[in-house]
Amino acid sequence: MEKDASDPDPSRQRNGFVGVLYGEFTDMLNDRVRYSVSLTESALTIQRISSSPGRTKVVFNLTDCVGCRAYRGPDSADVGAYFTAYFYPFKRRWMSAGVTRQRVEQCFRVALVQDPLANLQEAERWAHAIRDASARQAPRRDEHQNHARELVRKADLSQWDALVIMSGDGLLFEVINGLMEREDWQEAIQIPLGILPGGSGNALAASVHHYSQSPPAWNEELLLSCGFMLCKGLVGPMDLVSVHLASKQRLFSFLSLAWGFVADVDIESEKYRHVGAIRFLMGTLVRLASLRVYQGRLAYLPVKEAPKLSKGSFTTNHPPSTPQHPSLCSSLPCQFIPNTSPNQSSRHGTNSNHNTRTNSSNNAITTKRPQIESDSKTRAPVDSLLPDLDQPVPETWTVVKEEDFVLVLAIYQSHLAEDLWTVPGAMADDGLIHLFYVTAGISRPALLRLFLAMEKGAHLACSCPHLVYEKVTALRLEPITPQGMITVDGEVVEYGPVQAQIHPGIARLMCG
Repeated sequence: MEKDASDPDPSRQRNGFVGVLYGEFTDMLNDRVRYSVSLTESALTIQRISSSPGRTKVVFNLTDCVGCRAYRGPDSADVGAYFTAYFYPFKRRWMSAGVTRQRVEQCFRVALVQDPLANLQEAERWAHAIRDASARQAPRRDEHQNHARELVRKADLSQWDALVIMSGDGLLFEVINGLMEREDWQEAIQIPLGILPGGSGNALAASVHHYSQSPPAWNEELLLSCGFMLCKGLVGPMDLVSVHLASKQRLFSFLSLAWGFVADVDIESEKYRHVGAIRFLMGTLVRLASLRVYQGRLAYLPVKEAPKLSKGSFTTNHPPSTPQHPSLCSSLPCQFIPNTSPNQSSRHGTNSNHNTRTNSSNNAITTKRPQIESDSKTRAPVDSLLPDLDQPVPETWTVVKEEDFVLVLAIYQSHLAEDLWTVPGAMADDGLIHLFYVTAGISRPALLRLFLAMEKGAHLACSCPHLVYEKVTALRLEPITPQGMITVDGEVVEYGPVQAQIHPGIARLMCG
């Protein structure tokens, strides 16, 4: 007879799944061979019932399970029913080194009573439980736009220690906004977020790799590096930027806000997505052939201590990690100004300004949780630096009056793509929005060379008269040109006035 666990421990129940399911069944081919079978959330354990002391026990991890079915036997006189579970565990190759996944079937006969229907129902109960338990072990896949956003908005986050996204930057954008839309957003946004590069841009993955002070990496090497950092389990703070659109919609961004050339290339190159990361190069060449200029107004709140780069000039106290002799800019008609502040410390080598500590017992970095002022009505972070979009900006802001722009880019990570080292000195928690804009008048060859130089982080090393770089904490952009595209973290948003403010360190990022 089958033995079911009675009065299961409530602490071992999740989403209706009982922590332990137990039964005793016979072998499919030999009724005299009996097995005890137990199912937990993570494994199916099978042990042969025998009088000998060395009973055989086999444990199958449910991550290796691909399915389970229940059925009647071919003999109509057989009152028993059957269920078979299918696994592909790693096993040693026969007559060769190494391991590979190999098919294993585990079949059991259920004959609790003389009623064939009751036995089949019991077999179906086990098959259904095994399928459900194995499905919970499988990675979540994004099935449609905003699917990940919906999942994390409703999910029981207590089931997981971290959320790891294997995709491009767009999926993480959905996850973060789903977390920030929860009623318990202050707790939800504290769950560590990990990234594995699986898209064509992979800007955050490249930035995380860069923050670990590792040599540049692309493609499989970048994936290996990010996987290694996930295994280390180190967690640090990450800034988020609150973005307000004209329709009153509010979004949270971890990477960038773009208008003009960068946004155009990002979206228009979607048609070349099948070729991978090279799609951005193809999109760049196409857009350069018919360079667009956009008219608009820009305002920002500069960081008082930040060095400023104005048109035709270049501040020389960039971090020492910036390349000193950018070869790709050598053909530009501008003079390279060497670094005159070699003693300036880079944030790559010190944590002295952060309240961080290393926990040797669990190999994790814990940080003092930022104090976030939240709105009592919306339960969201208060954007204290931003007036309403229909109100003028404060006098402390810098206003760029009507101007013709080629691009406006606000970025808060070091990389805009795997091969675009946009802000050499940026960190995930530096509390800064790095604002770049390029004004009309720049030639197509000069703009192309600027982006080629960005591959080595050397674009700021030339005094390009059309490039402006500022470190800010808030900004407002008001397009005047009636048509165009604005992107947030590479995703198209409503075109029109937009403003943003940074919230330092409110999210947590798994990094090395």
